[in-house]
Amino acid sequence: MTTAGSTAAQHHLGTRRLLAAARFRRLLASRLAAQWGDGLFQAGLAGAVLFNPERHADPLAVAAGFAVLLLPYSVVGPFAGALLDRWDRRRVLVAANLTRGLFVVLTAAAVALGLDGVPLYAAALLVTGVSRFVGSGLSASLPHVVDQDHLVEANAFAATLGALAAVTGAGCAVALRGLFGAGDGGSASTTAFALLGSLLAAWLASRFRPGALGPDEVVEPDRTATAVARGLLDGARAVWRTPSVAAALLALLAHRAAFGASLLLTLLLMRNTFTDFGPFKAGMAGLGEVAVAGGAGILLAGLVTDRLVDVLGRRGAVCAALLLAAVTQLGLGLPMLLPTTLAASFLLTFAGQVVKLCVDAAVQGDIGDEVRGRVFALYDTLFNVMQVAAVTAAAAVVPLDGRSAGLVVAATVAYLLGLAGYLLLSRRGTAPG
Repeated sequence: MTTAGSTAAQHHLGTRRLLAAARFRRLLASRLAAQWGDGLFQAGLAGAVLFNPERHADPLAVAAGFAVLLLPYSVVGPFAGALLDRWDRRRVLVAANLTRGLFVVLTAAAVALGLDGVPLYAAALLVTGVSRFVGSGLSASLPHVVDQDHLVEANAFAATLGALAAVTGAGCAVALRGLFGAGDGGSASTTAFALLGSLLAAWLASRFRPGALGPDEVVEPDRTATAVARGLLDGARAVWRTPSVAAALLALLAHRAAFGASLLLTLLLMRNTFTDFGPFKAGMAGLGEVAVAGGAGILLAGLVTDRLVDVLGRRGAVCAALLLAAVTQLGLGLPMLLPTTLAASFLLTFAGQVVKLCVDAAVQGDIGDEVRGRVFALYDTLFNVMQVAAVTAAAAVVPLDGRSAGLVVAATVAYLLGLAGYLLLSRRGTAPG
């Protein structure tokens, strides 16, 4: 048998072992429930703000919405990372999910009352802020439920299914809006359904015994304030000492910058420019199609990333993904037609997920458990700040109809710069794979 064939067989054996492990299945189920709720909440809130006949939003308002959904990850991230390396992660997952459920209800109430601006955004900030503890906790806990030899495929499997669960949640939001209506009352009912994901995720996490998800060793200072202050700095030092992680993270940031601009264009095109094209729909239904296309890209990435890494190595897989994204951005983005936009959504999401899986594997495999939570917090912070910055910059120059060839070209350049930076940083050390 060839080396590649032997590796594939080992991966296949590992997948069976993963699914047979009760602790992995329980953590995975908690992740799926949480991410389903996140997807439903975010799509429900987006529908309430962007596709609600009782409200109107320009590009800057869209950018503000992205800031609400993503910046809490950046503000809370340092706290989450430091505390996840000090506190029982099982307890954090239970408490954070229950708290998030409460804030989901408060946000739904704000939508029902017709609140806008600061009150609505403040409620949404609370939901997404608490979600950061859940996401970081799940990622940092994964090495405690699988063997090191199967960590890469376990991460790919869990991350792929989790992303698909979020897409499914978004699809549920579209369906629920059709049932409840697109006004404030219907949007509130849709958003409130995200509570179910939080409650189920909390119950599943509570079934782990105390301490089962780490941390194994607490090396943080006793004072929480000091731990929080040092969290990002410690994470940054750990990343810089690990070239495989630093390079992969830079590649992912380039993707988020380009993807953020593309996402704003897609939202504006769907709302203000596109009309139904054969079987394809515009408007909120069109965003549902974008979510489905993105979900298909995520699924494909989950199926083939392991094999790409086996054949090309981690470095080659990241480079190939960035090149594919650049070609897709230019070739399918410039026409600005509904079918090509959907095709671009599929390929760009696929490429971005390949890069993300490589980053996750690098952090989980190359970073020590005692600092892993802080590295994931730094990762999430940079990830979301970059997307918000890209959306905000794009909102300042994009026309209301979303047609901007200049932004498409800029996104293409971002991918190429990310590729160059990735190769440069990789030379500081030998990336695994």
